[in-house]
Amino acid sequence: MSNSGRGEGSSSAAAAAAPPLSRYESQKRRDWNTFGQYLQNQRPPLAVAECNYGHVLEFMRYLNQFGKTKVHMQGCVFFGQPEPAGPCTCPLRQAWGSLDALVGRLRAAYEENGGAQETNPFANGAIRVYLREVRDSQAKARGIPYRKKKKRKKASETVTSTFHSMQHSEV
Repeated sequence: MSNSGRGEGSSSAAAAAAPPLSRYESQKRRDWNTFGQYLQNQRPPLAVAECNYGHVLEFMRYLNQFGKTKVHMQGCVFFGQPEPAGPCTCPLRQAWGSLDALVGRLRAAYEENGGAQETNPFANGAIRVYLREVRDSQAKARGIPYRKKKKRKKASETVTSTFHSMQHSEV
């Protein structure tokens, strides 16, 4: 892909020498540019250095209108049903997992673009609270409780614990 017409000012030799970005890095760059554009469209426009967690929350709420996940409302006949039997008029929203991943990418991008870890608005506790509320409300709407995935033991830990239990049983 060439950068012509985008005004990024990189030479074609430099672009040819740089390895292609990973899917994660491409998405992170796209998300960062989208957030920057969102801030520029505010009245008055905001610089990234001026934004706080409130702007991040507004951005996530703004993105909700472009979601593809049906989230049943409390009064819907399908509320709490994991497999609804038919269509309804409930809104489409951003899935919790998508928002969580977005915040993770933007959190990393903020610091990679010169922001201090201590002032990172994407790392604010209010963002985690909002994500938890979204996760819980979406799980409730689907009738499926959210369960945190258990971390698997590493193979080396399993071998070590098996070895130790064998030693103790021989005593």
